[in-house]
Order: sequence, then C-alpha cells, then structure tokens
Amino acid sequence: MTWKPTKKSIQNSNIGKLMKKLEFTNYDDLWSWSVQNKEEFWQQTVASLNIIQHKKYDQILNLNDGATQAKWLYGASLNIVDSCFQNDDDATAIVFQKPNKDLQKINQKELLLLVNRIANSFAKLHIKTGDTIAIDLPMTLECVAIYLAAIKAGIKVATIVDSFTPQEIAVRLEITKPKVVFTQDFLSRAGKSFPLYKKVVSANAAKIIVLQTTTSNDFSLREQDLFWDDFLSENINFTSVKQTPQESITILFSSGTTGEPKAIPWNHTTAIKAASDGLYHQNIQQNDVVCWPTNLGWMMGPWLIFATLLNKATIALYYDAPLQSDFGMFVQNAKVSMLGVIPSIVKHWKNSGCMEPLDWSVIKNFSSTGEVSNPTEMQYLMQLANNKPVIEYCGGTEIGGGYVTSTVVQENIASTFSTKALGSDFVLLDGNHQKTKKGEVFLIPPIMGLSTMLLNKNHHAIYYKDTPKYTTILRRHGDELAELDDGYFKILGRVDDAMNLGGIKVSATQIEQVINTLEFVKECAAVAVAPKDGGPAKLVVFYVCKETKTLSDEDRLLHAQKVVKKQMNPLFKVSDLIKIDVLPRTASNKVMRRTLRDSYKN
Repeated sequence: MTWKPTKKSIQNSNIGKLMKKLEFTNYDDLWSWSVQNKEEFWQQTVASLNIIQHKKYDQILNLNDGATQAKWLYGASLNIVDSCFQNDDDATAIVFQKPNKDLQKINQKELLLLVNRIANSFAKLHIKTGDTIAIDLPMTLECVAIYLAAIKAGIKVATIVDSFTPQEIAVRLEITKPKVVFTQDFLSRAGKSFPLYKKVVSANAAKIIVLQTTTSNDFSLREQDLFWDDFLSENINFTSVKQTPQESITILFSSGTTGEPKAIPWNHTTAIKAASDGLYHQNIQQNDVVCWPTNLGWMMGPWLIFATLLNKATIALYYDAPLQSDFGMFVQNAKVSMLGVIPSIVKHWKNSGCMEPLDWSVIKNFSSTGEVSNPTEMQYLMQLANNKPVIEYCGGTEIGGGYVTSTVVQENIASTFSTKALGSDFVLLDGNHQKTKKGEVFLIPPIMGLSTMLLNKNHHAIYYKDTPKYTTILRRHGDELAELDDGYFKILGRVDDAMNLGGIKVSATQIEQVINTLEFVKECAAVAVAPKDGGPAKLVVFYVCKETKTLSDEDRLLHAQKVVKKQMNPLFKVSDLIKIDVLPRTASNKVMRRTLRDSYKN
C-alpha cells in the first residue's frame, strides 16, 4: 500500500511552499540544494521559524575549529524559549487529559505566565544561571512548563525517564549533579499506581520538589524536600537570560556500547534542528495539534516541545498509557493532526483492534520512530485515519532529530524512508570502507543539531576516531541501512552493540551486566533480533551455564526477565534465553554478537 500526495497537498505543505519560493519543481533538487548550500538553507530555516535573537548572529556557520566543532548562529545572543511563544495569546499551547478526567486546555498566555512563575521560583532555592536541575516526571503540563522555565532562566535540565529504576536514576544524578530534582508522588498507568518520589529518594537525590497527584494524608516528604505549591512563586514577570547559541540547555542520556550512558548536552541550536524537522518532514503548521506519547528523558520529549511550539502548534499530552481506546478517544477529541508512534504501540493496537471504532479523520499524517517498523502494521496504521502517510523518522539524541526520514511531498511507502533529512547528508560504507547500497551509516558534518561534546566521555573518540577515509570527514552513527532500487531506504538495525527495545536505546553491555548476576550464568551475550518480516526487535540472550542447582529452562527465562525488569526497565522483555557451550569471540577476545544474531535468525 502506498500514499501519493496530490498537487494541492504538495502546494499546501511547508516543503511545497519552500520549493515554490526557491523555484524548485521537484523535491530531490531541493534536498541537493539544502546540503550543497547549507548556510543558505539554515538561514532560510531560522528565518522561517522566526528565531528571536537579542543580538543577531555574525555568521550562520562558523568552522574555525573544523566541521566536528561547528558553531551555528555564531555571535548571536538569544534564548530559544522566547521563540516558543509567538502564537496568539489565546491560541491553545497544550491540550491535555488526566486519567479519568475531561479534556483540558491552556493557552499561550497562560503557559507563559506559568513558565515565568517557575523561573522566578528558582531563586528561592539559590539556583542560578549555569546550574543544573533534573526532571523525573511523565509528560504533563507542569513537566513542560518546568523544562521551559529552567531554560528561560539559563539553567540546564537533566532529563530522566519516569520508568527508570533507582539505580538508573542514581547514575544520571551522579553524572549531572543537579541542585534539585522535580518529580511527583505517584505515577498512574493503566489503573495502577507506582511510587515515583520514593524512587528518586532511593537514588539519593539531594533535594526534591514534589507535585502531588493524591491528597493522601499518609504521604510525607523528607525534611529537605518541598511540595510544588510551596515552591511556586506568584511573580508572573520574568525576562529570559540571553546566552550564546552554544550554551547547554538540556542534558539527555543515550546508551552507547558500554555500560554507562552517554550524557549528551543539547544547546539552543539543537532545538532549531528539532523544529526544522517538524516544519519540513512532519509538516507541522500553525495551530496543528501534535501528539507523540513519549517522555522528557527520551529525545522525543524535548523534540515534541520545540518542534511543536516553535512551529506555533499545540502539544497534546495524554497522562495515561497510550495502549487502549481511551487514548484513541483523546486523539479524536483533541483533534490531533499529527500523531507520533513507536512500532510496538501500533502492533498492540492492531492485535487488539481497540482504535478501529474511532474517528481519526482529522489526522493529516503519522510519524514513526524508535524501532524498525513492520510494513503490515504501518499499513494498518495508515488505514486508521483513512489512508494517511506515515513519516518514518530515524535519528538520535546526539543529532537532535533525524538524518533519514520521509516527506508529505513524495510517495509514501510503508516502513521505508524516502529521503535524507533536509540540510543533512550521509554515506553508506561496507566493511572495506567502500560506498555501497547496504552498509553502515556515516554522517557528513556539519549538520545543525549534531553534538560537539559529551559530559562524561571522549566525544571525538566515540564519533570520529578511526572513521573511514572519504572525500570529507565522516561521523560514526551505528545504524545499518539499505538503499532500495527506487532510492528509498530501509533500516536494518545496528552495526554496533547497541539495540532498540520498545523504542528505548540500550547497550548490550548493560543488559549483560544484569544477566551475569544470575547464579546460573557464567557469562552471556545479549542481541536484538528483528523478526523476518520486519518490526520491533526481540531481546535474545545467549549464556554459558554455571554449575548450580537444577532449574528448568522456563524458570531460568523467568529469572532473567525478572532481573532485567527490576534493575533496568520494566518495559524490557527477554524473549529468549539460549544455553550455549561457549560464546564466539574474535582473536582480540571481543564477543561476536553479529554471529550470534545471525545464528538465531537462521
């Protein structure tokens, strides 16, 4: 099944309008221009988004320190939050729904006043420009407002996923050392309540601000912690702190191929990359309603905020799990026009049929990211809104958006990417570092949004050291792609030891460290295996058995599943646990995970 744009839909799209302005008659010419004339492209994009600058940039791109340390909007003074409030005062900024409650809305002016109140409140806690706070919250109105307020006040935000275990939270707090952590008492999901404040306390947070979702008298705080109402100032006036575009605004975490996650700073220009993708590829237009179930701890959380607000659209937040028809009713009633998904959610919807009775006709397009998708399931998704396109979108936290994606001006074929992202380029190389139609992705810098530093690791060693010789410097990314005969692309998975599980990137090493604690495991290797017909990967663990008391294979699998859920993430599932005599290794003693992955497939 394919979707084809009409002449009218192309003309009305953001890309179509740009093509008309630049007098291009086809998309491929526009993409070529965007990478051959990067400075002009990004000048055009910054102007289209009307990025407010206290002092305008001297250079759109400065390469004095080379392409690996590109500085965008060089010489400017700005705060990206100022550009998030350019819609009409009474335009809806956020539409949201709490569990078992009616739909609620907050307009631009109301959100701005709340952001200002929060920004004024930091001074009470002696938190100042340059300091760091952390947010461990679900995507709620307050979560978005706290995030924007901190950035407006020149404060960095470390974002933590609300499903993380105390151990995972503690690692992130140790790396970023925030002055305070914002969280809430409990997290409600599918009728169940999970303690969130308690987890943050267990992670040894120094000070915590707690939003209350319950009025229980049994709930109490540590002496040094505060309830939200006691923290919040009444002062509604606040002038943003102006910074250089390269100043860090957010610290996100992404698993690499080693145990500790990479701490990746986003700066003010990373937000522009996210918004540009939303503008061009997701085709977000003024007063559209954008819904993407996610969390601030994943890059799609900050992406959602900037891609929506910088494009003068409305963020749609559903406070419960997006798995049943109640979420579908929210999408229908909030009049969502762009719905983002991860493939695992679509698979659940298809198996249950829960969304089929609903009216999603307002949806203009979907977007899918986080995992390899399945064509059958994506075709099913298209039909839920009477055949609307699915913008496949793949990138990374260290990119600030996507490098390969789709558009609404090209034919849309389920589970394929129709283009390299506008303003960016990459090359596919084989094992001999030769250009190929099926191989490893190497990005070609400079691209706005690409990270230039890591807080806790050597940035150059991870992304640039020993990359293949090419006509230009290359940046390592880790994905494996195939370019199809029609010029479209398909994601094949990872070439390194990272994996995507339920839309969550995690390293094989992290999984293995947890499995190795089981009494019957001598050593193990974790791999992500994609189904033959495509779709979300399954977590498979090969292990060498230790002499121990007899356990059935079923009991061993249950033990492995339990420890991974408890110590890593309750969303992770070990699909298969396979006993093996010896792990295959290279001459340098590196586990050959690709060999194990291939053997499992066969």
